[in-house]
Amino acid sequence: MWWDESLLVLFKRNLQPTLTYWSVFFSFGLCIAFLGPTLLDLRCQTHSSLQDITWVFFSQQFCLLVGSTLGGVLKKSLKLCLFILFISSLIISLVFVIIPFCQHVGLLALVMAVAGLAMGSIDTISNMQLVKIYQQDSAVFLQVLHFFVGFGALLSPLIVDPFLSDTNCIQSNNTQNKSMNLEHIRNTINPHHPGNVSHYVLPLDGPVLTNVSYAFWIMAAINLPVPIAVFLMMYKKGVVPGCGHRTGSLLSEDELAMETQKENEIIDSHVPETQPQEEHKEGKGYGVSWHCCQSKTFWNAPYTFFAIHVCSAAILFMSDGIVGEYSGFVYTYAVEEPLSLAHKTAGYLPSLFWASITLGRLISIPVSYKVPPRSMLFINLIGVVVTFLFLLLSQKSTAGLFIGTAFLGLFLSSVFPSMLAYTEDTLNYKGCATTVLVTAAGTGEMVLQILVGTVIQTQGSYSFLVCGVSLSILALTLYVALLVLDNMHPRLSEDSTCKTPELGRDADPYQQ
Repeated sequence: MWWDESLLVLFKRNLQPTLTYWSVFFSFGLCIAFLGPTLLDLRCQTHSSLQDITWVFFSQQFCLLVGSTLGGVLKKSLKLCLFILFISSLIISLVFVIIPFCQHVGLLALVMAVAGLAMGSIDTISNMQLVKIYQQDSAVFLQVLHFFVGFGALLSPLIVDPFLSDTNCIQSNNTQNKSMNLEHIRNTINPHHPGNVSHYVLPLDGPVLTNVSYAFWIMAAINLPVPIAVFLMMYKKGVVPGCGHRTGSLLSEDELAMETQKENEIIDSHVPETQPQEEHKEGKGYGVSWHCCQSKTFWNAPYTFFAIHVCSAAILFMSDGIVGEYSGFVYTYAVEEPLSLAHKTAGYLPSLFWASITLGRLISIPVSYKVPPRSMLFINLIGVVVTFLFLLLSQKSTAGLFIGTAFLGLFLSSVFPSMLAYTEDTLNYKGCATTVLVTAAGTGEMVLQILVGTVIQTQGSYSFLVCGVSLSILALTLYVALLVLDNMHPRLSEDSTCKTPELGRDADPYQQ
C-alpha cells in the first residue's frame, strides 16, 4: 500500500469524522459553483437587471468571509463545531429548496448571504478539525478534503446545465423573435465586476419561462445525506438533546488535540502508551481558537510567529486570487484580440480550468503522502510562474492558451491544502492559522477579481496575463520569505513539548 500501517490505523480510528468532514466540504463545493451558470435564469425569476443580479454574488462572497471568521471564533469545542456543521449543511439544502421561490432580487441576495455564512463556517471548521485529528499527517487528508470541494464545484454546473434556458427566459414583444447569445453573456458575467455587463440590455417584464427550479431541488436532494451524516456523528458523540447514546466523550479542542497527539505518539512508538496524560496538558504552541489571542504565550511569542501568519496568508491571498481572476476573465480574454476565439470555443476554457483543478487535487492525494507540503508548494508556485510566462509568450496561439489553462489549474490545485498543512506544521498544529488562512484566501479571490477586472477594462485584454505573471512572481517571492522565516522560527525541543514542573503553568517555552 502507498501509505504506512500507522496512518491506516489512525484513519480507521477516525473514519466517521473524516468521512463526515469530507462530505460537508462536498456541500461547500456544490453550493459555491451553481450561481454563475444559473444567474440569467435567476434574473428572469426576480425580474431584475444584470447589474442588480450580480450583487447576489457579492452578498454570498462577503458573508462567506464573515462565516469563515465566525467559524474560527466559535470553534470553542467539538460539540459546538458539530452543531455548527449540522446547521450549516442543513441550511445549504434549505437554500436550494427556497431559491426557486425568491421572486425579488433582495430576497435572493438575503438567502445567498445566509448560504455564504454557512459555507464560511464549513470551510474553517472542516479544515481545522482535520488538522487537529491528523496533525503531521494532515496534508494527505487535506488534499482529499479539497478534492471534494472541487468535485462538488464540478458537479453542480453539470446538474443545472440541462435546465438552463436556451432563449431569453422573459418573453416580450421586443425580444421574442430576437436571437441572443445567452451563453456568451453567461461567460462574460463576472461576480465581482458588475460593470462588464452594463452594455447588455435584457427585458424586465413579461412571462417567465424557465425550468431551473428542478436543478435546485435535485441539488437539495443530493445534499440531504450530508446533514444526516453530521447528525449521526452528533448522535454518536452524545450531542443530540434527549438522546442518551454516547460512545465517546465530548472534548474541548485543547483536549482533542492533546488526545490526538498522544494517539499519534503511541502509533509511532515515540512514547510509551502508559505515559501519564498530565504531561501533555500544556502541549506545545500558543493555544487554540480565539484563545490564541488571550494566552500569555501568544503575546510572548517571537516575531516570526506573527510574520509566518502574515506571509502565509498573503501567499494564499495571491494564489486564490489568481484562481478567481483567471476563471472570471479567461473567457473575456479569449474572445478579444489577438485570439478572437468563437464564443462556443472560448466557453470551454473556464470548464477546462476547473476540471484541471479537480484532477490536480485528485493527483495530489497520493503525491502529498510522499512529498512534504514544503516541496509541493515550491513546485506548485514555480509551475504557476512558468505557466503564466508560457501563456504570455504564446498569447497568439489558441492551443497554447488551452494547454496553459490546463497546467495552470494543475499547479494551483493543491496550493491551499499544502500551505495550510505547512503553516500548521511550522506553528505546531494548534489550529490558530486556519481561520487566518481561510479568510485571506477568500478575500484574495474577491478583491483581486475587482482589481484585475478594473485593469483589464482600462488597459485592455493584454494586461490579463501581465497581472497573472506579476501576482505569481509576488506569491513565489513571498514563499521564499516564508522559508526564511521558517528557518528563523525557534523550535521547541523534545523536552519542551510537555510542560515540566520547573517551567510552571504560565511559563513561555521559548524563554527556556
